[in-house]
Amino acid sequence: MSPAGPGRVGMFSVQDLRRPGLGPLSFELPQGETLAVQGPSGAGKTLLLRALADLDPSDGQVSLDRRAREAMTGPAWRRQVCYVAAEPGWWGETVSEHFADWPALADLLARLRLPAAMGASPISQLSTGERQRLALLRALELTPRVLLLDEPTGPLDDEATEAVEDIIEERLAQGASAVWVTHDRVQAKRIASRALTLAPDGTAEVRP
Repeated sequence: MSPAGPGRVGMFSVQDLRRPGLGPLSFELPQGETLAVQGPSGAGKTLLLRALADLDPSDGQVSLDRRAREAMTGPAWRRQVCYVAAEPGWWGETVSEHFADWPALADLLARLRLPAAMGASPISQLSTGERQRLALLRALELTPRVLLLDEPTGPLDDEATEAVEDIIEERLAQGASAVWVTHDRVQAKRIASRALTLAPDGTAEVRP
């Protein structure tokens, strides 16, 4: 895998990223583009996203618009480079507690086939698919520059999957970019211009 060039404005740049079980790997992701991440179970796909989000220690250079992640606090970096986990975490009892302006999300809720009245629902009563869509919505509310998506449509049916893909495509058109883990090769070709394939030893190859 060839080294990435110097970070440029509108560019998410990763150079020689490594952590136990992963790397080294390098890539550049221009705004408006998606990089699909694939590989066998245990190859380090989630480790990669967590490292990019600065949730776990890693070595190497990661930057956004030429600004290194070390130049920002962890919370500030994660508002710009936002990780959406396959098993999202929750800190409050009800749905609306996790959003800054729940009523303002009515349009997106409808598109994701989620009722606005769900705001009063206990998190514990939601299905896996509902929690997954809400976690994505929680990230989108921050208007991040880079979305780190760990199987965001894994538990969803075809209609909900299409809605998620459409909404993310709109964000890309507005200047965001995405690193998207998916086990679905057909989806990877549909959503991304390039794919990063992780091998069992944690090394990677980027291909068209």
